[in-house]
Amino acid sequence: MLKAEIFDRFKNEKGEFKPSLCDDTKGLLQLYESSFLSIKVGFQYFFSSQVRRSIVYGDQPRNRLDLYLPSNGDGLKPVVVFVTGRGFGGAVLPAFPASPNFNLRHFPLHTPPTTALTILCVSCEMAAAATMVSSAGGLLAMLNETHPALKLHALSNLNAFVDCFWPEISTSVPIIESLYEDEEFDQRQLAALLVSKVFYYLGELNDSLSYALGAGPLFDVSEDSDYVHTLLAKAIDEYANFKTKAAEGNDESAVVDPRLEAIVERMLDKCIVDAKYQQAIGMAIECRRLDKLEEAIIKSDNVHSTINYCIDICHSFVNRREYRREVLRLLVKVYQQLPSPDYLSICQRLMFLDEPDGVASILEKLLRSDNKDDALLAFQIAFDLVENEHQAFLLTVRDKLSSPKLQPSEPAQSGSSELDSVRDGNATSSEDVQMTDGTQVDKSAPHTDPNEAIYAERLTKLRGILSGQTSIQLALQFLYSHNKSDLLTLKTIKQSVEMRNSVCHSATIYANAIMHAGTTVDTFLRENLDWLSRATNWAKFSATAGLGVIHRGHLQQGRSLMAPYLPQGGAGGGGSPYSEGGALYALGLIHANHGEGIKQFLRDSLRSTNVEVIQHGACLGLGLAALGTADNEIFDDIKNVLYTDSAVAGEGAGISMGLLMVGTASEKAGEMLAYAHETQHEKIIRGLALGIALTVYGREEEADTLIEQMTRDQDPILRYGGMYALALAYRGTANNKAIRQLLHFAVSDVSDDVRRTAVLALGFVLYSDPEQTPRIVSLLSESYNPHVRYGAALAVGISCAGTGLSEAISLLEPLTSDVVDFVRQGALIAMAMVMVQISEASDSRVGAFRRQLEKIILDKHEDTMSKMGAILASGILDAGGRNVTIKLLSKTKHDKITAVVGLAVFSQFWYWYPLIYFISLAFSPTAFIGLNYDLKVPKFEFLSHAKPSLFEYPKPTTVPTTTSTVKLPTAVLSTSARAKARASKKDAEKANAEKPSGAESSSTVTNSGKGKLSDKDGDSMQVENPADKKAEPEPSFEILTNPARVVPAQEKVIKLLEESRYVPVKSAPSGFVLLRDLRPNEPEVLSLTDTPSSAAANAGGSVTGQQGSASAMAVDEEPQPPQPFEYTS
Repeated sequence: MLKAEIFDRFKNEKGEFKPSLCDDTKGLLQLYESSFLSIKVGFQYFFSSQVRRSIVYGDQPRNRLDLYLPSNGDGLKPVVVFVTGRGFGGAVLPAFPASPNFNLRHFPLHTPPTTALTILCVSCEMAAAATMVSSAGGLLAMLNETHPALKLHALSNLNAFVDCFWPEISTSVPIIESLYEDEEFDQRQLAALLVSKVFYYLGELNDSLSYALGAGPLFDVSEDSDYVHTLLAKAIDEYANFKTKAAEGNDESAVVDPRLEAIVERMLDKCIVDAKYQQAIGMAIECRRLDKLEEAIIKSDNVHSTINYCIDICHSFVNRREYRREVLRLLVKVYQQLPSPDYLSICQRLMFLDEPDGVASILEKLLRSDNKDDALLAFQIAFDLVENEHQAFLLTVRDKLSSPKLQPSEPAQSGSSELDSVRDGNATSSEDVQMTDGTQVDKSAPHTDPNEAIYAERLTKLRGILSGQTSIQLALQFLYSHNKSDLLTLKTIKQSVEMRNSVCHSATIYANAIMHAGTTVDTFLRENLDWLSRATNWAKFSATAGLGVIHRGHLQQGRSLMAPYLPQGGAGGGGSPYSEGGALYALGLIHANHGEGIKQFLRDSLRSTNVEVIQHGACLGLGLAALGTADNEIFDDIKNVLYTDSAVAGEGAGISMGLLMVGTASEKAGEMLAYAHETQHEKIIRGLALGIALTVYGREEEADTLIEQMTRDQDPILRYGGMYALALAYRGTANNKAIRQLLHFAVSDVSDDVRRTAVLALGFVLYSDPEQTPRIVSLLSESYNPHVRYGAALAVGISCAGTGLSEAISLLEPLTSDVVDFVRQGALIAMAMVMVQISEASDSRVGAFRRQLEKIILDKHEDTMSKMGAILASGILDAGGRNVTIKLLSKTKHDKITAVVGLAVFSQFWYWYPLIYFISLAFSPTAFIGLNYDLKVPKFEFLSHAKPSLFEYPKPTTVPTTTSTVKLPTAVLSTSARAKARASKKDAEKANAEKPSGAESSSTVTNSGKGKLSDKDGDSMQVENPADKKAEPEPSFEILTNPARVVPAQEKVIKLLEESRYVPVKSAPSGFVLLRDLRPNEPEVLSLTDTPSSAAANAGGSVTGQQGSASAMAVDEEPQPPQPFEYTS
């Protein structure tokens, strides 16, 4: 076949290459035409019907057509293939000589390819000849020519073959750059593209991107190649960095290149057009293009799910707090523009933005709605907000709700039964100053607008929820009614602890308080008053304070319960300053984060004493009660105690100031830091260091200056506080910068205390992503330094608390048998925190751990530190009557302020044991509590679609029926054996004669050959062989009744029964859930409905009353706190 016959196929009548051919095709044809050597060439036509295999993938712009070229009999193999045909636009596809297969990208600019495909197959010999003359040297030489057409020819061909000849082309980059810089050269953009590709292959991505921007439209962002993908990623990174610097204002010269912005916008538009909304959202957030973010959300198919995805991305990957707030503000705006706004999500976002006005207006709008379901939604929103434990915000929302327009008259009570019981409690305890909602309904008022009366009734309920009273009251009732704590465990611990060991004695008291946290059950203390009386000094302080944990949330009767131990209160009160200080601390624990009713009493107690022990307890109690309120008057009272320079009182004052100002980033932190430099008392410095850390809670980059100041301080105690400041400022963010800093201090600081705390602080930074913590601290857990190992253990315990994470348990297991006693202590406590509410059926290691704890406690030769850790771990495993878990995140993924602060202060028990009680602030009931419109608990059933054994309570321990000693066999005479056999036979006959016929028939139904055993004893449990009894198969589901215990691992299997009477307002498997009644005309059966008797209520305020605890619990058998007693040293 002649040369003309081959190449003329691709030319028109004028001898020019056809316009339908792309530039790359023309370039290759020119190259092969110039190097044609008149060697035998094969030329074939293939129609679509002749193609042996033709597959088009998908329907997107970049498809692929797989073709197979058969041999034509001349020994020719397709080396270079030119393809033309309608729908392909001309393509050049180099194929491999070894295989006739090749892939063809189909660009569906027209209809699918049904016309002929023109395929040119060049022989191997010709390809070899062409290769010999295809060095880039000739083309590079053409760049020095003066004629623009020759330069264009050279650039076009070099651009086509840059993948192969880039090393050779790289030597001539300056020449090509000069062409790009020559503004009179028409094809300077092509020169820029060629230089960009050469720099790409040289690894100079910055230069490559710069010239790609200069290539203009020749840089095709839709091209599917590594070169384009790499430069696009680089472009997005550069653009994001520019926008970040410009937003933060750190770099005045940060001006975005408009060409770079154009590329990013093209990518964003392409993602939106292609319906790749998640990619568009990620790019828009990273590049700070909120306009494109809004466009992507609005144009998405499912706006609600897209917004939820955006929220997850925002909390997970946006490191700057201010920018995160901007994104959330935009999401609120988008939410409000929707036809049916998601008020639940809007209020959560507004809470994060600290905008109580917006929340109050939404709640008021829902309360004033004629639709009863809107009121239910308002109640549900309030419960969800309360779960985040932001006391100051909730009280502001409550106060901003407008009062109903009612005629003034004597107020009458209205609302839920729970709130009625609250007011009953107020009437029976004149000593308590109760939280009031300020709104009560007067049903007898003349000319009252019915709508306003309904609004007033709803408002009363809502304010009760926002103040925390309703949820606390319901949780208290649930924990009491479902209490499954095992007193035998405590009895075993008490008996195994030596009388002289005050550490383990106190640890047992701590374990009892934690085990019964919130249950109001103090039976163990009442039954062991003599043993309890052995506590002296600070142990006495801790024993009294433990009552605050047991009665936590008992807002109405808290003060009357503690009256026997309070200063100047009750008969026998005002005795030991240790018990008085402990009682004030207990009041703070009872009213933690809900202290409106007790703050004034605690302030008066603080002012009226100069005893440092009482001041210490009053400061801690006041800090807990006024948590996060930033009350300046209380701050001044506590500051006055601090300035007395008493070590004991000053430590409590420092912590209390932090609790009071938590998360405010107040300038008062500067005063605290200055005093920490002045004082000589280590206890005061340590208290202030932690208090300063608490003030920057959640402030992220705003706290960097203070953190830098503390972490660079010469005093190791202040550097220690700097670790907590870093942890709390970046709590739950998994911020890389914070993690990097903590790891640096963990391995470089000269103080073991600072190193231990730096590792421990990782747990607070990573609790939102617990799976990462074991991986990050795994090497630190094997450190030679025992303090670092201890910190690694508690870091895992904090971040993985309540998860039962297998990796966390595997990391902690070797640490529980560490050679250093305090490392074992920390590992045992951390293991209990991870395993809380995890059953043995779901992880067999839970049972092994319980047995390990029992062994350590009973071992008289075990170190005191390890034994203390085991005792505390036993209490944490069974915390709250086995009905609470440790949760640092709410269901809406917001951090629970009280819980995080509680664990932060709890970790200080290394220095001060009474702070152990702060762990109770992190406890959350594992309960599903469904509520109706009246905020009562109706009985209804729902399904747990899993085997009951997976989530059941641990089996209670039993008293061993046999001794562990092994008796030697004794000789038995044959006469004695026969006499004993006759006696047994007579007893059996007598029992059978006296047995009723029904029982006899039931007792004789046994397995084959076992009838004599059944006849021998009527109680089959004692004689039946377990192996012979066929175990019934365990059901694969369980029916639960509201209210029910639902552990975190069980939430994913909770389902509602079909045709259920009640439907949740919000789909939630646990927590407080408002229920819509589908059959309101039918009578309701309620749970937790007992009302306190007046006698019990009246007895509540007395020191010796027998039913004081019952007045609010609505249970007659509720025990009274321990009798007042004098401690003997």
